[in-house]
Amino acid sequence: MTYTHLTQDERYQIYILKKAGHRQSEIAEVMGRSRSTISREIKRNSGGRGYRPKQAQQRSLEKQARKNGVTISAETWAFAEDRLRAYWSPEQISGYLRANALPGVSHESIYWRIYADKQRGGTLHKTLRCQKIRKKRYGNRERRGTIPNQVSIEERPAIVDTLKRYGDWEGDLVIGANHQQALVTLNERKSRYTLLEKVTRKTAEAVTDTIISLLAPFSGLVHTLTTDNGKEFAQHERIAQSLNVQYFFAHPYCSWERGANENMNGLIRQFFPKKMCFESITTQDMTDAMDYLNHRPRKCLGYKTPHEVFMAQIQSL
Repeated sequence: MTYTHLTQDERYQIYILKKAGHRQSEIAEVMGRSRSTISREIKRNSGGRGYRPKQAQQRSLEKQARKNGVTISAETWAFAEDRLRAYWSPEQISGYLRANALPGVSHESIYWRIYADKQRGGTLHKTLRCQKIRKKRYGNRERRGTIPNQVSIEERPAIVDTLKRYGDWEGDLVIGANHQQALVTLNERKSRYTLLEKVTRKTAEAVTDTIISLLAPFSGLVHTLTTDNGKEFAQHERIAQSLNVQYFFAHPYCSWERGANENMNGLIRQFFPKKMCFESITTQDMTDAMDYLNHRPRKCLGYKTPHEVFMAQIQSL
């Protein structure tokens, strides 16, 4: 039989059964654990006030953290904690240290530290991207008609999918509370460079003006733009003409065809969560979010930052 560590719930179960007067053999039988496991657990984690499940769980987490890779030095953990608060993921921190030949630590060990911090009432876990269970939506169908003169993603040059060149962009909107305001989000596929701008109304004209203003400074690195089929992109022909760009539309309900953009929108939600009123978002708020996204290392870039990669390409031009 494969051994598994006692969980927090099991430790509290031991505490309750022991307090009710059950012997260790009875506790083991009820829980489906060996007598030696229960005996060892109680012996290790009992003090003047008897068995203490909370302290037992904390001690177990710290022990597993020490066993899970190398012990984190104070300097390395200080760097890791600072980067966590800058919204880097544990994998990004670990990869950055390794890529720069710095004293390293596995991302698993960082996660153990985060969970141990949470057990003590800390807040490091709130820096992690995923905070809730995703729910699948059903029956959400578009019935507003189609945009005229669309060019399907099927006609997009094959080189775009290879990620062998810079200048292929994806776009979308991140919607605020009550669908009142939105953020126009753009990302360059190869470098993962991110651009953001708020629109007070989701009209096609406002969104078009914003896309043109965001991409115009990088006209030498704008070859294609791919979006979904939202009505806010109805003026795609004006965008294509103004930027001299090829404009393509993904298939309906195929968000994976703009996978990099969908992933970026998820990262943006860490700063501007759902049900947030976007009226309160300032230009500085958006600048800060872009800085966080563009200045943290990405695994797909060899742990370089999107800013490093994209700006190096601009300088080469």
